[in-house]
Amino acid sequence: MSVPASTIEAPPRISRGLVLLFAVACGVAVANLYYAQPILDTIAKAYGASSGTAGLIVTFTQIGYVLGLALVVPLGDLVARRRLVPTVLAIAAAGLIASAAAPSIGVLIGVALIVGATSVVAQVLIPMAASLADDEHRGQIVGTVMSGLLLGILLARTVSGVVAGAASWRVVYVMAAALTVALAIVLGRLLPPEQPRLAVSYRALLGTTVTLLRSEPLLRRRCLFGALAFAAFSVFWTTMAFLLAGAPYHYGDTAIGLFGLVGAAGALCANVAGRWADRGLTKATTLAFAACLAISFLPIWYGRHDLTMLIIGILILDVGAQGLMVTNQSLIYRLVPEARSRITSAYMVCYFAGGAIGSALASAIYDSHGWAGVATLGATLGIIATLAAVVDAARHPTLPANAPRP
Repeated sequence: MSVPASTIEAPPRISRGLVLLFAVACGVAVANLYYAQPILDTIAKAYGASSGTAGLIVTFTQIGYVLGLALVVPLGDLVARRRLVPTVLAIAAAGLIASAAAPSIGVLIGVALIVGATSVVAQVLIPMAASLADDEHRGQIVGTVMSGLLLGILLARTVSGVVAGAASWRVVYVMAAALTVALAIVLGRLLPPEQPRLAVSYRALLGTTVTLLRSEPLLRRRCLFGALAFAAFSVFWTTMAFLLAGAPYHYGDTAIGLFGLVGAAGALCANVAGRWADRGLTKATTLAFAACLAISFLPIWYGRHDLTMLIIGILILDVGAQGLMVTNQSLIYRLVPEARSRITSAYMVCYFAGGAIGSALASAIYDSHGWAGVATLGATLGIIATLAAVVDAARHPTLPANAPRP
């Protein structure tokens, strides 16, 4: 489809150093979404709240993120990212400081909306990196940047657990605010200048985001895969702290946070998935990674009393979720180069909507049906994703690598 623009993105000019900066920046920014997960049990006890209420911190953070994806990320096609990114990060830092000082869990849940909405910087930077890359290396570069983002997601849990164990859960938010301020300063100085932006109104910009979703079948299909993958991913990580804090494990914040290191190993597949996408193997990887989601919840179920099985399940789950994410983004960035921020917005709104639904369902099911209910829910989502991958492979033939419109 044609989207009005004063010019398309700048020609490819991205260095290895800039790619690494993007990767680190994405990891630091997105970590703000996940610091709460391993310390939910501690937060619940601090406020005298139930596990279901504490789980709303994660749910509201993800809802806020969806709002940011819908309303902030498209601005990357309208406003110079060199100005947009530091401004959003400054607001995020303010929200993190407010979280550290929250007098009640209700306030903490409310502020989580602000933290979530302003943690979308990674989704502003990823399409920028894709736009600066050439067609032959776009999947690899997106994979590298995504590796940083995924490591940020997973290591945030480890850092959070260690800091909370050594100090308190409030110090976790203070630390996050300091990192966010530092990131805003660095990116404000080092992000490259861009070509003139779109000559449209903000309202029209949001309208074309919806139009892209309605007019691009590939985008809709990849939105479905993304939503299912992140729903399954969130089902586990939202409830993991409650499992590990109770019998038979009785782990503290530090030990629970270290489980992020287990998941971080799965982030190594992101770069590999990007290379496979550049080679045109997206149908096979979609099916394989979707199957990983479904399979992972069998060892995760056994993990309620077997630590080895739990670790195996985490590895398989993270490989599936992260590999599917990179495959999806490598494909959707072949669509409408001048609208990559809006494509990212449409995709990630669906992706995090799935995550928010998964978190909410998991918190409720854990209260009513325990770990068996959580594992059943996650496995069901993985099976649906696998069946969708089979149907997608049958209905839509594989195209050559780097084909412009798969």
